[in-house]
Formats: sequence, structure tokens, C-alpha cells
Amino acid sequence: MARGKTPSDPAELEKLEWPYAWPPPWRNDRLLGHDGAERTMLAASESGRLHHAWLLTGPRGIGKATLAWRFARYLLCGEQGGGLFGDAPEGLGVPADTPGRSLVDARSHPDLFHLRRTLNTDTGRMRAEISVDDVRDLGAFMHMTPAMGKARVAIVDAADEMNRNSANAVLKILEEPPPNAVLLIVAHAPGRLLPTIRSRCRRLALKPLDDDTVITLLGDHAPDTKPEERKALARLAEGSIGRALELSSAGSLDLYREMVEVLATLPDLDMPRLHGFAERFAKRGEEANADWRSLNYLFDGWLKGLARQAALTVEAAPVVPMESGLRARLLTGASLDRWLEASDKVAELFNRADAVNLDRKQTVMGSFFALQSAMR
Repeated sequence: MARGKTPSDPAELEKLEWPYAWPPPWRNDRLLGHDGAERTMLAASESGRLHHAWLLTGPRGIGKATLAWRFARYLLCGEQGGGLFGDAPEGLGVPADTPGRSLVDARSHPDLFHLRRTLNTDTGRMRAEISVDDVRDLGAFMHMTPAMGKARVAIVDAADEMNRNSANAVLKILEEPPPNAVLLIVAHAPGRLLPTIRSRCRRLALKPLDDDTVITLLGDHAPDTKPEERKALARLAEGSIGRALELSSAGSLDLYREMVEVLATLPDLDMPRLHGFAERFAKRGEEANADWRSLNYLFDGWLKGLARQAALTVEAAPVVPMESGLRARLLTGASLDRWLEASDKVAELFNRADAVNLDRKQTVMGSFFALQSAMR
């Protein structure tokens, strides 16, 4: 079986590991926007000189893990240089009825290892980090002889979740790479990895998706969204289909609209409107937590958009009608330095709220007051 600690019911674990309505990367056969990266991996495999470790980098939610799983299926279920795929395969796609494909999708293939955060059986929750014990299991797996084919494949998703001990354990594997084994490492922020890990991998940098691709994928995975909603979500997600789907499922377009309505009252601030908006974050529970995570992302993105507009003097297309001209008006009310100071203050407030569990309503109100102060 693909190794990793699991409870007695794998389906329940998967719900904890992947609490979303859309397919997880190990069962997702839909990858758009990364044809060049796919061709690079295919050519490396067909050349017979496949690097033992790959580092797939780029923003969260753009398809890095999906690409890693496509490559794993190809290596485990196909025959390099022909066979199932003919003399010149055009991509990494593997037909659903290919022997071994269902085992990979179920993460039960004997030549597959999925290194990720595992369940803490004491708390019933997923661990915050990838543990060093799981990396030791990976090391033992990599040195075994392939059971069904020519190679063993391991996927690390995501390397950003390794602590120092687990990162050093992965480094040891990279320093002594076993034959007939491939390690695919997914990283959202590769700059945080050990330089020695980066230097031992072939790096493949994936770029954010264009808006049209995000809109197409939203149609696949969130068919109930309206066309105009997909366009708005694509703008907010900045090239990440994963982020777009999270925003869609959390109803974040309404949240964004309400946020902009409060921003539009600056510099005076409509206090009843602000209180009403902030009150929704006084609640607790999973839905309230989802709102809070969305607000953190949306507020930060809106302020970064303000800085970009000041630097480029070009206004981005509005997501909601009230947004049209709003950033330009606010930029006339304060210098860019004042806005950057205010943005730093907002980021500090949100970080403190998460770190020490501060009152979220007061954090939201304080953030708007910080923006107000920038204009006075």
C-alpha cells in the first residue's frame, strides 16, 4: 500500500485531509495551463535520463500537485519509450482503464508513497507539520525494489509543511538517491526550503493561470456559479484555481462586496455600516473561520492592488461596480508611503489576531481605522 499513517477508515481520513467538494489532486485528471511543464517532464522521462528529484514551485492552488500526480501515474502505469502510449506519447495522461491507474488514484499502489501531514490520533486532527517519522518511512520506501514496474515514486505535498527535522531527513534521501526512484516535491514558497534541498532537485517553476483558464476550471468544478461570478472569482484568485474554488465555496464574493462598500466610505467611514460588517466576525465556528480566512486574503489583496495602482498608474478592472475609481480616489487622499504604513499595520493586526486569538471584530474595526488614519 502507499504508506503513511491512517485511521481504520481511510474515507474519514480523506475528509479530514481534503475537506473540499472538488476532487483532490490524486484523483484529478484535469490539468490546464501547464502544457510546457508537462512536455518537459515527458521529454525527461522519454530520454532515459530522468532526474531523481523534481521541485515543482509556484503559488498555491495553480496545479502543482495535480501535475505531480499526473507524472506519478505516467511513471507507474505507463511504459517509457512506447508500449501503452505508442512510439511518441503526446502527454502524461493515462487512460482510466490502464492497469494500476486505479491503485494510484486510491493511493494504494505498492510503488507509491505520499508524504504529507498525517493524523494526530491523540487529537483527531491533522498535524500542523510533516513529521520526521513519516520521512523515515519515506527513506525506507525509496530503497525498496519496485514491486509492479520499473520505478518507485514519492510525492511530497507540500514541502512548506516540513519542520527542520523532517527537512533534514528529506535532504539525507536526496544526498544518497537510490536507483529507480523518483521524488516529486511540491513547494509553494521554495525560498523557505533548505538551499541544499533546492540544489539537489531539478526545478520546474509553474506560473499562475490566466483568467480564462481559471474561468474554465470553475465551470468544471463549480458548475453552479454564474458566468459573471466566475469572472469576478478569477480576478480575485490571481491565477489560482484552488483559491477561486475556496472563495466560491465560502461565498466570498458577497464578503468582498461588503468590504468594498465600507472602503468606499473612507475617509469618514460609515460607522453603522462598519459595525455591521465587523459583527459577522465576532462569531465562532467553521463558517466564521472560513469568512475570517477569506477576509484576510481579500483585504491583503485589495491593499496590494492599491500599491500596484500607485506604482503603475493603471487601474485594474473592478471586481464589483462600486470599486470602479475607488482606489484612484483614495490615492489622491494620501501618499503611497502612508498607504504602505497602513497596510503594514493591517497585516500586523491580522497576524496578532491569529497568533494570540484577539477579538476579530475589534481587529476588523482597527484595520479600517488604520486606513482612515492614513488619509488624515
